[in-house]
Amino acid sequence: MKISMSGTLFALSSALDHVESEVFGVTTHHAKRVAYLCIRMGTELGYSPEQLAALAGAAVMHDNALTEYIAARRAMDDSFTLDSVALGPHCEMGERNMSRLSFYEHVKGAVLYHHENADGSGPFHKTAAVTPKFAQLIHVADQIDNTFHLDSVSKQKYEDLLQWLAENSGKLFDVSLLELFRQSVPYSELKRMEGEGVSLLLEESLPKYSPEYSSDTIVSFATVFAKITDYKSHFTSTHSLGIAEKSAAMGRFYGEDADTCAKLYLAGALHDIGKLTIPNEILEKPDKLTDKEFAVMKTHAGASCEILKNLTDLPDVVAWACLHHEKLDGSGYPFGKTAAELDRNERLLCCIDIYQALTEARPYKDGLSHSEAVKILREMAREGKIDAKITEDIAVCFQA
Repeated sequence: MKISMSGTLFALSSALDHVESEVFGVTTHHAKRVAYLCIRMGTELGYSPEQLAALAGAAVMHDNALTEYIAARRAMDDSFTLDSVALGPHCEMGERNMSRLSFYEHVKGAVLYHHENADGSGPFHKTAAVTPKFAQLIHVADQIDNTFHLDSVSKQKYEDLLQWLAENSGKLFDVSLLELFRQSVPYSELKRMEGEGVSLLLEESLPKYSPEYSSDTIVSFATVFAKITDYKSHFTSTHSLGIAEKSAAMGRFYGEDADTCAKLYLAGALHDIGKLTIPNEILEKPDKLTDKEFAVMKTHAGASCEILKNLTDLPDVVAWACLHHEKLDGSGYPFGKTAAELDRNERLLCCIDIYQALTEARPYKDGLSHSEAVKILREMAREGKIDAKITEDIAVCFQA
């Protein structure tokens, strides 16, 4: 399957920004700015196009394990708060996730060590002399944007930034990085990065090619993003992964080829990515949601569409993922589409999402058995809400 992996990561970066905003207070397009600053510095250092693309991908994904780490801490300690995030463990988890992605081999260690300080005061106590340069670039770019919020820039802010870099040279950052940043990112370049400008700059800065990836690679990539979404709430800690696996299983049931099954897996993995925009007090509520809370929860479908719309290499995956709450009778959301507007795989994701939700245990309900869930699906099919044939196929495919 041919896709631009870096382009796909950039398209999904806004989802990661929502997580970092909640934890670290970053501003919109943070991940893209970190990636672009790394590209500028990496270009100055003479990195190859393959290295630059891998560095940009790692930069976008530098905090990919935040939700996983937070979920693990909360499972051990109910009193855990976001202001007590430990840097080392989430770096280790993030490195493990990134090792599933083939492109990461070019910049191995970039995520693991991206919080290391030049003087050895970081989580793994590595000095600049032994910290991979890729990790150092992500570290300085991340800290610059966290500190100065480069969504808007002035000459005074740029001068303050350079002064701050100078003050922290030899402490947070290797002494060589001040001059590297000054040479590769002048004020005019920082100004071009404001707002949506960074998206265009990223697109222009990397080679335009979409390598062929195996279906296994796509599944590995999808699994990373499923985990990011699922760990947002321990109530649904395997929901996206379960839907991804069941979607691919149904693809095999229908005799689809490996690429189509991988796409179905990807659609299942990404279908709820918009939940990263939903407040945790709603996602984690132990009781049934009020009407007002449910209205907020429903906005995740539109948020998923907004996040996924830039996956231009994968329009079918986007449609399958975005339309999983639509119903054949037009009563679904976010678009109120009807049967004539929904293809088989769009209908399939809807049915699997309902089946998965019914069979999962939640704080306010036990998970239903296969036969109990199918009974409800059949009733919905009789009411004209979901596809009757797919319902019967699910009954066969997932029976014990």
